[in-house]
Amino acid sequence: MAVSIVMPALEMAQETGKIISWLKKEGDTIAKGQAIAEIETDKVVLELEATADGVLAGVTASAGDVIAVGKTIAWIVAPGEQPPVEAEASGPAARTMTGTPRPAATASAACPAASVEKVEVKVSPKARRMAQELGVDLSKVVGTGPGGTISGEDVQRAADSQKAAPAPVSAGPAVPATLSSIARLMAERTTQSWTTAPHFFLVREIDASGLVAAREKHGKAITHTDLLVALVARALVKHPKMNASWTGSAIQANPNVNISIAIAVKDGVVGAVIPNADTASLSSISAKRQDLAERARAGRLHPPDVTGGTFTISNLGMFGVDAFSAIITPPQAAVLAVGSIADRVVPVNGLIGIRPIMTMTLSSDHRVVDGAQAAAFLKDVAEALTSAQL
Repeated sequence: MAVSIVMPALEMAQETGKIISWLKKEGDTIAKGQAIAEIETDKVVLELEATADGVLAGVTASAGDVIAVGKTIAWIVAPGEQPPVEAEASGPAARTMTGTPRPAATASAACPAASVEKVEVKVSPKARRMAQELGVDLSKVVGTGPGGTISGEDVQRAADSQKAAPAPVSAGPAVPATLSSIARLMAERTTQSWTTAPHFFLVREIDASGLVAAREKHGKAITHTDLLVALVARALVKHPKMNASWTGSAIQANPNVNISIAIAVKDGVVGAVIPNADTASLSSISAKRQDLAERARAGRLHPPDVTGGTFTISNLGMFGVDAFSAIITPPQAAVLAVGSIADRVVPVNGLIGIRPIMTMTLSSDHRVVDGAQAAAFLKDVAEALTSAQL
């Protein structure tokens, strides 16, 4: 039985997707789960996987085509089987006129006939000469002399006005908008989130001694981000409101802790998801993060890689950023922005000491959590990072 391959949708707001390339050609034998095409959706570039075993047939879209979500772009059939013939969806119905069209009304029919008399503007000889010398357009000069005659004074006033007017600013060459779907969606989603979700921010400087020690203990294979994912995920279990979602009218509790990591790609930022991060081992978190980062930059993410996130971590510490505030990714309730770790002189047990300090900024949706709940969560995260028992 033939199985249709449709343009996938990662979220409700997505309307179209673009075929980047076909990894398999018509007539190729394919296996379930095998990548058959590269698709650019509103959210990310990903690999479209086959949903069944069979032969690729009935390909209706080419590389570069923008296809509506849910539309069939190919079929998977049994050997020797012909793909079904789909009736093309008709476009908007053409407007038809049941009556006899009326001819357009002419100007003479629309208004009473009137004879137009051409009025010649009188210009004094002096004014005509001054206009040539000063570069004044006489058609734009209003005469104040007898009978509306344009005088030399009228021309002089017009010339003075031209000098007083600011010079027109010459616009540079127009730069065409070349936003990709990812960049366009990022602009739309951040604007939507910032203008609809009531953000509030909590900032805390944290002693990252435990985090640094844990990194040294595990070696270079484990990054600060890996440790952050593990520790934050465990803190979210104690604070389920921080792991919840806003549905538009109510708060939805999420049974799983799926940490979305902000990853920079060519045209923007994607949130790649580490599922069940609260129960995953540190080594599996690290391996998953590396795999997601590599495939995100290569444009080979799959739909499950970017969906289902319940909380986001955005770490710009590796770029030397001290602190920043991040915008929440709907429908999530919060995002944790992480800055760089730097040695600072701080009081330690009443004495002066040097400690590695990191600034964290928690952005929260006030529809889901209040200030006290967010503060309690951030306190637990700070304590977990200071001890970092992993």
